[in-house]
Amino acid sequence: MAQRRGFREYLAGLLAPRERNKTLTALAGAEPVTGSKLPAVQRLQFFLSESVWEPEAVNARRLELLLAGPGTAPHGGGVLVIDDSGDRKDGTRTAHVGRQWLGRYGKTDNGVVTVTTVWADERLYYPVHAVPYTPARHFAKGKDDPGFRTKLAIGADLAVRARAAGFTFRAVAADSAYGDQDGFRGELAEAGLPFVMALRPRHGIWARAADAHTPVDAARALAWGGPDDPGDWQPVTRRFRDGHAETWYAADATLGTWGPDGARRLVAVTADPGTLPGKATWYLVTNLARPGGPREEDSPWPAASLAEITRIYGLRHWVEQSYKQVKDELGWADFQVRSDLAIRRHQVLVNCAFSFCWDAWLTAEPPPGPAPAGPRERGHRRLAPAAPGMPARPSGTKLAPRAARRPQLADPGDHANALVAGMVQSAPAR
Repeated sequence: MAQRRGFREYLAGLLAPRERNKTLTALAGAEPVTGSKLPAVQRLQFFLSESVWEPEAVNARRLELLLAGPGTAPHGGGVLVIDDSGDRKDGTRTAHVGRQWLGRYGKTDNGVVTVTTVWADERLYYPVHAVPYTPARHFAKGKDDPGFRTKLAIGADLAVRARAAGFTFRAVAADSAYGDQDGFRGELAEAGLPFVMALRPRHGIWARAADAHTPVDAARALAWGGPDDPGDWQPVTRRFRDGHAETWYAADATLGTWGPDGARRLVAVTADPGTLPGKATWYLVTNLARPGGPREEDSPWPAASLAEITRIYGLRHWVEQSYKQVKDELGWADFQVRSDLAIRRHQVLVNCAFSFCWDAWLTAEPPPGPAPAGPRERGHRRLAPAAPGMPARPSGTKLAPRAARRPQLADPGDHANALVAGMVQSAPAR
């Protein structure tokens, strides 16, 4: 019972409006410094650091619910995004902390980096797994220690775990931090996973002096005579969540042994083939075959057109959007614990909160009319219609099959605000 109560209180604090960093005192509604010894705060501290629940089991149950949900079940058209993100942390005694590159801040600093996977399609996105990266200094033999794993090794393992958990996807997508690594791409290919990954424009290879040496060189070698004479380029349409569409151009390029019909395809995608603008040009490597090419018949995956390659990598950017919500609203980096287990528990709870948000969106329905709110509807808020590109809310859907026995366990499907309010024993939230 104590663990169930701790789970509900922790999630309620994460889901409540952000007034300050979501530390343990904030989650318990206590004063930042003097309130740290209050029973409610200590109860959450024990729940996070000392109790016996396993974060992997909780996350596995969360994934089961996502797999079974009609609005969240993955399908073969989605992508599995691999990425990592770091957050600053002071001191040296916290697990996984070290001086390392923190992509969120664009510099090397003291912090904790976590490798994550996110499933996404054009409708929604949610985290799958998260594993903190442990710098070599935490191991007795440094990088030679058997327990040390690079972020690339963690990412490849998470992709395999996602498939084993039942997640289907068109391909694994990642930025150039992963795509530039030959070994990482090789691990995914050996595991039987398709991928579409970015390369740095200056990712160099050995080649003859007259041949292209970098992806940008290969792209510049393609014929382009303008929109009316695209040459080697094909127009592709990119559709964005706000409803607008843009015409970009994509082409298969040749770089060393990489080519349209090679084991690795190099695909250039850009808004302007004439200038190849840095912020609107992608250089992508994939093991998906070209439609109509000699590899299509023997490929274990359906062939992918240039438009499909563009679509797949375009979905990778949902991971950046999820970081804004997980970090800025749900308190991903606000943990005040030191142990590895407690950090993993906090991350699993944040991912649960993120998934509850999707569940509330997908199962919510507006009140039937202007009738006054009864006891169970108190605190209910009329939700705005779905934005373009967002999944529609199904009508008549309930999370719980029967009425709750106590207000603290109220059905959160269309009463998310009342649920949060009941869990913290306060007035209905606005």
